[in-house]
Formats: sequence, C-alpha cells, structure tokens
Amino acid sequence: MAVTFHDLKSASGLKKLDEFLLPRSYITGYQASKDDIAVHAELSGPPSSDYVNVSRWYNHIEALLRLSGVSGEGQGVQVTGSATVFEEVPASPPIADTKASAAVDDDDDDVDLFGEETEEEKKAAEERAAAVKASGKKKESGKSSVLLDVKPWDDETDMKKLEEAVRSVKMDGLLWGASKLVPVGYGIKKLQIMMTIVDDLVSVDNLIEDHLTSEPANEHIQSCDIVAFNKICKFALTD
Repeated sequence: MAVTFHDLKSASGLKKLDEFLLPRSYITGYQASKDDIAVHAELSGPPSSDYVNVSRWYNHIEALLRLSGVSGEGQGVQVTGSATVFEEVPASPPIADTKASAAVDDDDDDVDLFGEETEEEKKAAEERAAAVKASGKKKESGKSSVLLDVKPWDDETDMKKLEEAVRSVKMDGLLWGASKLVPVGYGIKKLQIMMTIVDDLVSVDNLIEDHLTSEPANEHIQSCDIVAFNKICKFALTD
C-alpha cells in the first residue's frame, strides 16, 4: 500500500513528514527511489532547519540528483492536497540551480561528502591497483564511493570516540573520507562518513558485521546503514 502524506507545504504536513523520517533514511525501502523524488517535488525549496529530519533527507536527495540521479522504483507514495501521484513523477527530474541552500546552524553541514576525488585517494587507488596487478592474476576490478550512517547507542555516547573507532578499522582497499555529525532527534546525533573502496578487496557487509558492529567498536556503535553506494570506475588488470 502506498505511503500517503498530506499538504507538505503546511507546517503540520512538514511536522508529520519530519516524524516519519526520524528513523528512516528514505521515504520507502533502503535506497533512494521515485518515492523520494515524488515527495521532494512537493517541497517548494529547502525546508526550515527546525525540521531536522526533513532537512537531512532533503539535502541528501538534492546531492544524489545532482550527481547520479535516482533510479529506484520505490513502493508507491501519494501526497494529498496536490496533483502529484507517484507514477507520474520522472525518475530524475532536473534540479533548479536557483534553489537556496538550507539554513543550517552547524558548520559541519558545509562538508561536501560527495566532493571530487582527492590526490591522496587517487594515489592510494593507483597503489592498490599496482599491488593487485603485481600478483600476476588477470582480473577486472573497480572502485566505489560509499556513504555510511553510523548510529550511537544513545545521547550519552561519545561521538568523538565513535568516529575514532570507525577510522581505526584498517584494511587493504579501504580509505576513509570526509565525515559530519547529523542530528536525528532527542539530542542524538549520528555520524555520516564517506569511504572509498576497491570492490575486489572490501565487502561493505563484512566491514559492518565483522568490524564496525562487533567488539570493540560496538561499545560505541549501535548500528550502521548504507546511505549511498556509487561505482566510481572499473578497470581491467592484466599480467
């Protein structure tokens, strides 16, 4: 059954959406979809920072649309008080350049988690590729950019120690990038952090299960979610 929202241009409609998004990263499912596009289209611009969860979701969808678009089909969503119905919304509508940035007090929100690859990341990727090539095996590999949500146990969790626990995980093919703290409500913040991985060397599922949510990191980390997973490149390695 389709998710239904009412009059998202009103304060009461935005409040309901904010409550709905408190435990969620997307409108439906575990990846951005046409459902997110449909709701995004109903907002005339960036929502007030008073709606913490709506602002977090809106800014993330804006970033995805600018970079790679959204292709997930979703489960269906409808907004009453408007003409928008899920099936009529295109997968990746153009985003107007004139939209103003959301008003946010926290300077950390200026961190561009989807920025261009740095020289350090390029050099590290080249070194990893050379190491795999030196093994003498002919294979195809690739590199991906992954955005993780790392959630603490409660509002008393030391977020500095939580980030240190995340970055302490070291393995071949893994490079941690920019991060920021995102409010989720009731005084609780989550860590949002980028990482670049070599696909043949790093399994994100294993990274989460065997390192981030197991001892000793789970003293600070309650759970991890994959927010975005984008392929950067694919290359053939020969003898």
